[in-house]
Amino acid sequence: MDAWLTEAAGRLGLSEADLGPDDETTLLDQARIAAHESARTNAPLYCYLLGLAVGRSGRDLDELVG
Repeated sequence: MDAWLTEAAGRLGLSEADLGPDDETTLLDQARIAAHESARTNAPLYCYLLGLAVGRSGRDLDELVG
């Protein structure tokens, strides 16, 4: 995770470990898909919804998008 994301995670009460390299890759891939298959502004909103789904369901990110 780069310095900006590390700092942002800290402000949110999270740590660098909360966004592993596999999750980062999955989220970036999902954002790319959303941006190309719909309005570009849907990419961050879709990633937000994925985060809510992971948090509320307790399921793994890869399980949700797989």
